[in-house]
Amino acid sequence: MKILLLGKNGQVGWELQRSLEPLGQLIALDRQTADGVCVVISPIWPPCVRRSDGSSRMSSSTPLRTTAVDKAESEPELAFIVNGQAMQVLAEEAAALNAWLVHYSTDYVFNGIGSIPWLETDAVGPVNQYGASKLAGEQAIIASGCKHLIFRTSWSTERAGNNFAKTMLRLAKDRETLNVIADQIGAPTGADLIADVSALAIRQALQQPELSGVYHLAASGEVSWHGYAAHVIAFAQANGEKLAVTAVNPIDTTAYPTPAQRPLNSRLNTQKLRAKFYLHLPDWQSGVNRMLREVLNK
Repeated sequence: MKILLLGKNGQVGWELQRSLEPLGQLIALDRQTADGVCVVISPIWPPCVRRSDGSSRMSSSTPLRTTAVDKAESEPELAFIVNGQAMQVLAEEAAALNAWLVHYSTDYVFNGIGSIPWLETDAVGPVNQYGASKLAGEQAIIASGCKHLIFRTSWSTERAGNNFAKTMLRLAKDRETLNVIADQIGAPTGADLIADVSALAIRQALQQPELSGVYHLAASGEVSWHGYAAHVIAFAQANGEKLAVTAVNPIDTTAYPTPAQRPLNSRLNTQKLRAKFYLHLPDWQSGVNRMLREVLNK
């Protein structure tokens, strides 16, 4: 089995290099991305790298870097090239190969309203250009007819590099007061969990093509960014970390404006994923605590 991983240096891509290695011969390529990643699984090397006639479907000038959420507002055309058109090319190549395409999308395809976790079948309605471009990628994959696993995730965190928890710890060392958004709700989900679940799902899907489809992948439970920050600081202090912070104040999203609108409801219903693949998804605290122990060396 041949596996092509695009986006090896992104937070999920880094973890996928580890989780996918036991499944087959892996080639991992950099997309110069912050978070963009996809996987093509085929008996032969995918022609999205090089076609049998020697030509390449994707020219060297095609941008393969993803745009950040806010940057997508100012560069929507680039966002749609990277998150939409590029996925169409990969999906069409995967269909021609009878290969599997694994793609990572986002809760931003929804409008972010309400308090009920989103189902895969709920109506979509992106509130920003990033979400719209990711939805275009999803639709292109489905329209291609290729076998696919599309995992919608939210609040992805990584052990290596920077993340929300590390930012809170850094600020808490110098500031007595932190103001953190309290009306956006989701579940911090480790990149390692996403990668491990992906590998398990891929193994089953290779044997059961009928599992092709869209799935929501997130840790169990829910929390606001404010609650997440409070948990991080309390854990650090309980483990002997010296912090200057004495108060973590909740604020509304309107008090912290950003170029791209953020959804208030990032909850994802993962019942379909758990039922189809017989998986248990741990609560968000267990993943965050494991990450914090590594960060704090406790």
